[in-house]
Amino acid sequence: MKVVILAGGLGTRLAEETDVRPKPMVEVGGRPILWHIMKHYSAQGFKEFCVALGYKGEVIKRFFVDLATMHGSMTVSLADGRIAREDESREDWTVHLVETGKDTNTGGRVGRLRDRLGDGTFMLTYGDGVGTVDLHALLDFHRSHGKLATVTAVRPPSRFGGLDFREDGSVRFTEKPQMGEGWINGGFMVLEPEVLDLIDGDHTSFEADTLEQLAERGELRAYTHEGFWQAMDTLREVRFLRALWDRGEAPWVTW
Repeated sequence: MKVVILAGGLGTRLAEETDVRPKPMVEVGGRPILWHIMKHYSAQGFKEFCVALGYKGEVIKRFFVDLATMHGSMTVSLADGRIAREDESREDWTVHLVETGKDTNTGGRVGRLRDRLGDGTFMLTYGDGVGTVDLHALLDFHRSHGKLATVTAVRPPSRFGGLDFREDGSVRFTEKPQMGEGWINGGFMVLEPEVLDLIDGDHTSFEADTLEQLAERGELRAYTHEGFWQAMDTLREVRFLRALWDRGEAPWVTW
């Protein structure tokens, strides 16, 4: 099953990082957040990806070319140019890096992948959010209801730290608790190919147009995920994810 990752947006709220690279290439623990997302999928057996490129797509291409050719030890014969690789621990992924237009909207990017997706069920997520979603449970849920689309519903983390009150009246600070203020679409979607028929050109917003149509037709269901989820929209959120990684407490690391 193919996994589509939307990786073409401008990332304007992260201008400190995205002036020189697309948001999915912002690093956590020395690796792009895009790599973390793909590791999450591949660890659960989903290893073929269609990455929808746009803004500074060449940076993403260069990363995967380097990952494929420069990873691990090698011996180079300067006499004839032969390269012998000595490390076979490279990722066993197939990655389709597809230019979908700099100004194309999210639905339009998915629509441009129609020929590559074929007539089978596929997955879709954003290139800037990590979580602990059980992808097989998500897929089972999708197949159980027989509708065209499933989104993963998550509770957004608080923007601020919380306060934990103790019995003696003292308090302590807690970091960014998951809040019970409502559910949002956290990505990690499963879609049937008929969804592509609802995309009307590059201007189509997948969220405001396609998903809204599916909801109105009764063809959209939500899989609720109570575990960890975090988008990376602001510098504060980048620092939060990096801090979790640096402390060895990154919940999304399941590989």
